[in-house]
Amino acid sequence: MKTDSIGHPAIASTAAPAKRKWRSLFVDWDLYLLMVPGFLFFLLFKYLPMWGIIIAFQDYSPFQGIVDSTWVGFKHFVTLFTYEKFWLIFRNTIVISFYNLIFFFPAPIILSLLLNELRMQVFKRFVQTVIYIPHFVSWVVVAGMTYLLLGTQGGLVNELVKASGGEALPFLTTPEWFRGLIVSQSIWKEAGWGTIIFLAALTGVDPQLYEAAIVDGAGRWRQLWHVTLPAIRSTIFILLILRLGNILDVGFEHIFLMLNSTVTSVGDVFETYVYREGLVGGKFSFTTAVGLFKSVVGLVLVVGANWLAKRFGEEGVY
Repeated sequence: MKTDSIGHPAIASTAAPAKRKWRSLFVDWDLYLLMVPGFLFFLLFKYLPMWGIIIAFQDYSPFQGIVDSTWVGFKHFVTLFTYEKFWLIFRNTIVISFYNLIFFFPAPIILSLLLNELRMQVFKRFVQTVIYIPHFVSWVVVAGMTYLLLGTQGGLVNELVKASGGEALPFLTTPEWFRGLIVSQSIWKEAGWGTIIFLAALTGVDPQLYEAAIVDGAGRWRQLWHVTLPAIRSTIFILLILRLGNILDVGFEHIFLMLNSTVTSVGDVFETYVYREGLVGGKFSFTTAVGLFKSVVGLVLVVGANWLAKRFGEEGVY
């Protein structure tokens, strides 16, 4: 048996550091106590509800419960993928999400960069307050305002068009305009609120970097390109990766309020489909399967995007 310098077994020499390590855990017990509410939140509201995923593989009946419901395997997934309008719904969801990535996602970044250039603090705070307000307006109110502005009968815009000698334009019933209208509403409502994270990131930029850029002869655009954008690049990548995780979530309430029979071909998405089949049709197992499919797609995209971000030298989410 191996012994240390004074003849004791080697295991005894390693016992003391291990004991000190365990004791050190209890030194900061108050910090671990602060972690308990967050841990309980994720346990109760994030992990325990995942038990409900089981009903995606059952013919779930509320009267029989999860335990006694009949197992059917991948039956509901087969039904989903063989549904005649599956690819139409999938395409509509992907296209709207793609439009959001192209037009909505950069909007808070652009607004943050513009606000960062303002030097009058009073005016800057006023603008921030104004662009934050739409976030607190519900989608019901936003949809109502849209109908009042763009409605064919009595809409303000169409009334002005008629007053000038033109004909009313069917803004809300034209399929080609529906997706653009949805994205425009999202930008108006949420772009200002999204600037909070980017403005917080911009406060961490070292002012000496701007001073050095000015000494080198860089103008405002050069400072923006070589100092400001690189400073928030990691934040942009992280939020983009998280956004990809919700690529199949386009917002049920928003779409449902704006959807009508004339634009179903371009506006029917997974959320509205789940509403019809799950809540109206009572197919709980089938709609759970749809939700699980969306979650798996989001997980794959997050893992893939995070891997690519690290390959290009960015931090990533994990």
